[in-house]
Amino acid sequence: MTDVTYYVALPFTEDDTGSVAAGAAEEFQGPTHAMRRAEALARMPGIVGAVAFCRSGDPMIGEFKDATVLRAFGNVPSDLSGM
Repeated sequence: MTDVTYYVALPFTEDDTGSVAAGAAEEFQGPTHAMRRAEALARMPGIVGAVAFCRSGDPMIGEFKDATVLRAFGNVPSDLSGM
């Protein structure tokens, strides 16, 4: 089994009802780039927050460990278990 680690920045927006919804995820080579991008995303108009996280697993068999939050910026959901 060959584990691969993915580093991701995920922005959040607010819908018309005020609920926070995930935007389009962006993948990066390492944790520093993901955290910097998440911080920048959180400052963009229309974005209420962003999170940088990593997830490891074997893409060949589709088994992944739970995501680990590296850093959160702004308004993000308290339950990120769906990442």
